[in-house]
Amino acid sequence: VQLQASGGGLVQTGGSLRISCEASGHSISRHVMGWFRQRPGKEREFVAAISWSGGGPSYADSVKGRFTISQDNAENMIYLQMNSLKPDDTAVYYCAARGSGITVIHRDRRSFNYWGRGTLVTVSS
Repeated sequence: VQLQASGGGLVQTGGSLRISCEASGHSISRHVMGWFRQRPGKEREFVAAISWSGGGPSYADSVKGRFTISQDNAENMIYLQMNSLKPDDTAVYYCAARGSGITVIHRDRRSFNYWGRGTLVTVSS
């Protein structure tokens, strides 16, 4: 699975942005899909994930209630809708996929096998 994130940019505090991840080479319909981010000077961290098995999505506490992950299997895309953005959300955002057929969401980035190039989101104060 090849992944490519896009849609990042500069947004003011309190604003909204939707970033996208296009998958190619393989259908994502049987993959757990996730978003991670790497803030300046910090390690890559879990943001959100969604499982094809029908269980509810999972969110990091820092984004719960503000971010929404969604998946469009017909388009082979996942999205991250980000609302009420804060300067602390400034990061490079990466999409990732677990192996085919796995249903369990793990927040550990080591459990994701496929990664795309990130997209930079900058939130100005």
